[in-house]
Amino acid sequence: MARVPLNFDETKPNIKERLKALGNLPAFLREVYLTSPALTISNTILRLLRSAIPISILYIGKLIIDEVLVLSSTKSDNLNQIYLLIAAEFGLMIISDLLSRGIALTDSLLGDLFANRTSIKLMKHAVSLDLAQFENATFYDKLERARQQTNGRTALLSQILAQGQDAITMGLLLVGLVTFNPWLIVLLLVSVIPSFIGEWHFNAKSYSLQRGWTPQRRELDYYRFIGASDETAKEVKLFGLSDFIIERFKSLSDRYFKENKKLAIERASWGSLLVAIGTLGYFGAYTLIIVDTVKGIVTIGSLTFLAGSFRQLKSLLEGILGRFTSISQGALYLNDLFEFYQIEPQIVSPVQAKPFPSPIREGFNFENVGFKYPNSDKWANRNLNFVLKVGEKLALVGENGSGKTTLVKLLARLYDPDEGRILLDGVDLKDYNLVELREHIGVIFQDFQKFNFTAGDNIAVGDIESREELPELERAAHQSLADTVIEKLPLKYDQPLGRKFSKGIELSGGEWQKVALARAYLREAEVLILDEPTAALDARAEYEVFRRFAELTKGKTAILISHRFSTVRMADRILVLDKGNLLEIGTHEELLEKNGRYAELFYLQAEGYK
Repeated sequence: MARVPLNFDETKPNIKERLKALGNLPAFLREVYLTSPALTISNTILRLLRSAIPISILYIGKLIIDEVLVLSSTKSDNLNQIYLLIAAEFGLMIISDLLSRGIALTDSLLGDLFANRTSIKLMKHAVSLDLAQFENATFYDKLERARQQTNGRTALLSQILAQGQDAITMGLLLVGLVTFNPWLIVLLLVSVIPSFIGEWHFNAKSYSLQRGWTPQRRELDYYRFIGASDETAKEVKLFGLSDFIIERFKSLSDRYFKENKKLAIERASWGSLLVAIGTLGYFGAYTLIIVDTVKGIVTIGSLTFLAGSFRQLKSLLEGILGRFTSISQGALYLNDLFEFYQIEPQIVSPVQAKPFPSPIREGFNFENVGFKYPNSDKWANRNLNFVLKVGEKLALVGENGSGKTTLVKLLARLYDPDEGRILLDGVDLKDYNLVELREHIGVIFQDFQKFNFTAGDNIAVGDIESREELPELERAAHQSLADTVIEKLPLKYDQPLGRKFSKGIELSGGEWQKVALARAYLREAEVLILDEPTAALDARAEYEVFRRFAELTKGKTAILISHRFSTVRMADRILVLDKGNLLEIGTHEELLEKNGRYAELFYLQAEGYK
């Protein structure tokens, strides 16, 4: 199990890094604006109007108190001015409430739209990346952190907009405060700066803790999933794995709790001291205002205005500085999102891509092809030299780990060779348009995905543009024998499959494989590859599937991988792999005559059927 670094200060961002991260905010705000220009502008206007309300209410309150004192001293009963001021304050309170509700509404709508837009953008970018990148743990950490930002940044949006609104309100209040006594500004800073410094420091430590624990949090999510999932329930029960999984989860979660507890206690202790210093500054200012009032320097109305202004300024400044630390922390998290967007695929179409040759005239030529998976010293394939002729059925044979699946992934250009090249009609695969290449290759892997879609959509995965074409879906289902499965379903092609959603029905392994095979037939690609997709079928059913496959792929180039030699012998030629290397190639009869590895495996399997 991975171990957590004990010193999180090593990953704690310094002031320079935090300030640099604020450079993410313009790009973030641009993304927000592009999400909905109308909502963004509406929200800005509402906040501008709302920012002027606090000082207006405070000033009207001052006028009311001063007017009351004048009327009391003159014994006047002319209350018209009082009524007018009260009506004005009442009107401002109503307007303030309406503006606040409008801001909350536009914040919510804009936040939801932004979260949706960001999720879609993230998915689009993820699908453009290479398969090899998805097999890298560091990449997965970045993907997980980026995924967390799609919803978490909604709060950041509100914070940034509120920051601008409060800054304007604060500016208006400061003008009034400076007019009466500039020293109040100094005391104001004393009352808020200490707690701001504390928040800045501890937010940085919190960020470093969260970032440093990304791999372990993914591990916790994994244990949480396998400990209570329909996909793992059989093994967990039969092998008695529950205590083992729970212990792993508890051990890791306890370590995280201890780290978080230590940080929380430290934050609370220092926070109490810093708040006490800030409170001292606030009461110093309050005392100064009262003394000036007693001396007659300011009126009673001005006392209430100044006290109210200082109290609101302190609250606003605390909010601004507090949000600034949160915003700077959010900007650091935006690094995770924008860094993910900056990851570029290595397998792309060239600028002057050649169109896929349809029909294929010559076939594929592997010239000294070698490939190693990232971070591995072992060659998955090496020294592959052979030709896959157009219209030929080629079977791949070899023990597990011999490189059969890797070979077909290279053919579909899910990977690029580290050595040598693969030619199609004499042209390097890298020179073709990547999208067209994959559109003309139909592949069903052994570990095909069981989507919790309807039966029709599960077949349409092979050519998603055909999902509304029922006759095409029925044709593919008939060819793969999936029609016999679908006919038994209550809702036929509209039947949800899997157990994750309402009315879903789970299929057996063999039934799922027939549905998956239909995907390959739906595409009607020029090259079809079946990578052990019939492993859950019995020998007779697999033989029938491949017999139909041979009939339906006449004139097409095809590769099939199977451990059953009764099926393999139906191919035109058989390629034997051993530890990634091409060991033998030829027809069934030729390979038996050689009496090499293929013959050894064939007779070994035949012996088991006696």
